[in-house]
Amino acid sequence: MRKVATTFLFLLVWSTATLSLPNLPPDQLVRETTEKVIAELERNREEYMGDGGKLYALVNDMVLPYFDFERMSRLVLGKHWRGASASQQEQFVDEFKALLVRTYATALLGYTGQEIVYKPVRFNEDDIKVVVKTELQPGGGPNVPLHYSLRKSDDGSWKVFDINIDGISLVTNYRSAYAQVVRTKGLNALIESLAERNKEIGQ
Repeated sequence: MRKVATTFLFLLVWSTATLSLPNLPPDQLVRETTEKVIAELERNREEYMGDGGKLYALVNDMVLPYFDFERMSRLVLGKHWRGASASQQEQFVDEFKALLVRTYATALLGYTGQEIVYKPVRFNEDDIKVVVKTELQPGGGPNVPLHYSLRKSDDGSWKVFDINIDGISLVTNYRSAYAQVVRTKGLNALIESLAERNKEIGQ
């Protein structure tokens, strides 16, 4: 889970700045926004460290529009999504989104100058899915592969629906953990568990 948290850190980093950019190609979007947000983070690190509310607000206001949380939720729940009511689907999306944001927002503060290597990306204009591959160079150890799966929306913008770090998919990781809960206790129990955890994290 620590590796997943690290991945989400860099996902947040490059997603945060997209409000100020047009619909760039996904690889260019990753590079340009990463550089912008890292610079912002370094300028105001003490402010974010001293005020968790501002950190959460930063993520809520500037990151959420660039994730496809409904698609992520569909993938995480798998067959259980199809059997869920519209109300259950909506509740799960809300709680899952809140959990990811609150859990990993603080990971932004964990960046300490590690170098990011961007791999070449090949895709056609009519492609609707692209994987952007990068590597994190932590220093003193092997590079860590960070792969971002993005899907093109109807308006031409790209949104993230999964991330993969060192061979571990965020979606697959949560799907494995949640499937057992749904099978043994039901979807409502999972939603209630997520809601309770979100309350604890928010305190």
